[in-house]
Amino acid sequence: MNENPVLDVDTSRILKRALKNGGEFADLYLEETLNTSVVCEDDRIEKVITGRDRGLGLRVIFNGRTAYAYTNDIKERSLLELADTLSNAVRSGNAGTVRAIKGYVPQSMPVKTPPLDVSLEDKVAFVKRGNDCARRTDKRIKQAKVVYGDGFRRVYIANSFGETVEEERTSILFLIHVVAEDKGVLQTGYEPVGGALGLEIFDKESPEEVADKAVKRALQMLNARKAPGGRMPVIISSEAGGTMIHEAIGHGLEADLALQGLSVYSGKIGEKVASPVVTVIDDATLPGRRGSFLYDDEGAPAQKTLLVDRGILKGYLYDRLNAFKNGIDESTGNGRRESYHCRPIPRMTNTLIAPGSIEPDAIISSVDKGLFVKKMGGGQVNTVNGDFVFEVSEGYLLEKGKVGEPVRGATLTGNGPEVLRMIDMVGNDLGFGIGTCGKDGQGVPVADAQPTIRIPEIVVGGDV
Repeated sequence: MNENPVLDVDTSRILKRALKNGGEFADLYLEETLNTSVVCEDDRIEKVITGRDRGLGLRVIFNGRTAYAYTNDIKERSLLELADTLSNAVRSGNAGTVRAIKGYVPQSMPVKTPPLDVSLEDKVAFVKRGNDCARRTDKRIKQAKVVYGDGFRRVYIANSFGETVEEERTSILFLIHVVAEDKGVLQTGYEPVGGALGLEIFDKESPEEVADKAVKRALQMLNARKAPGGRMPVIISSEAGGTMIHEAIGHGLEADLALQGLSVYSGKIGEKVASPVVTVIDDATLPGRRGSFLYDDEGAPAQKTLLVDRGILKGYLYDRLNAFKNGIDESTGNGRRESYHCRPIPRMTNTLIAPGSIEPDAIISSVDKGLFVKKMGGGQVNTVNGDFVFEVSEGYLLEKGKVGEPVRGATLTGNGPEVLRMIDMVGNDLGFGIGTCGKDGQGVPVADAQPTIRIPEIVVGGDV
């Protein structure tokens, strides 16, 4: 019997065949995608790409291990052959049990203007608007790159526990990167917007406004003097997004790393890992955010997961495999994959430091001399020991409790757990950043956020 109209095969039969040589759990993941990408460089449209894909991944969990295979041939005969191939990699005793597949209702997050309803010409026009604004604003702008991307994804997930979900996901990403030059000095400006929503994103922030932010950042840094170096107080604005929290603690709380002892936070549940004013949350339920969804890529409901509560480590981010390994009944809804080509692994969604109670201006006025970080750049983190280095793409001097002149070339160097324990002021605001997070060769959309925070002392790289 075919239990659903999405996959025209007997789902139970496929799962039973995959478990014929044993295994505690099996699931299948069907994915259909339609993507559009438009890229403008050198003042002309360089790429317009649309693509469709459809395929299925099949997995068996046995003895704490994973056997995984995928195909884009989803006829029942081919899927049974795939299940046979997969089951031959499993040796764990008697055939696993497959419970009756339950009924389900297809779901999707609300989208006001679906990209599928907007013409390709209109999407190209958004890109041209951003490019025109970036290039015509100031003659010192020498290069501009504008990227538009949207995606529609329908996923159907069924497992041997009888659970099924179907979800439609819409996403959009728009970014502008500019290079400014003056008297031999080069500076860049970068501004992205995006989320789990449609073209209504431009109702909140137009292509011209995105371009304006990128241009202003590049031009301002042209005239900035080099940042001073040394140990000093640093205030990180909520506008910087949550790059710090994503890298300094987020990856270290993903259960696969934590359970293997590859995280500085391994084995520290219930211990103090941050200042009492720091609470860390991962929340895939936030409407419209880039890391949001209704169900993860294993069919577990999206959740709000408390990771650090007023400085105390409360838990990790789990997928099913690592929940099984750790004797936990349910995952935290953090099993994610880039596509049907990939097995799910624990990943962040929307990770943030919860807002505090202090006005941002009061935090700024508390520092006599230091660095104000308005926008973070890229960085590197060692999850084993927590050491990190971050670039500052937009920074200012703090002088006598006020934000002073801009500085360029600053970096922040420190240790994640140490910095989290040092944070002593947390603002009542909250600002989001977006990105595509890479891990094990897979990239997934994420968001991160933080309030304005004060770090009493950290090493700032610059002129000494």
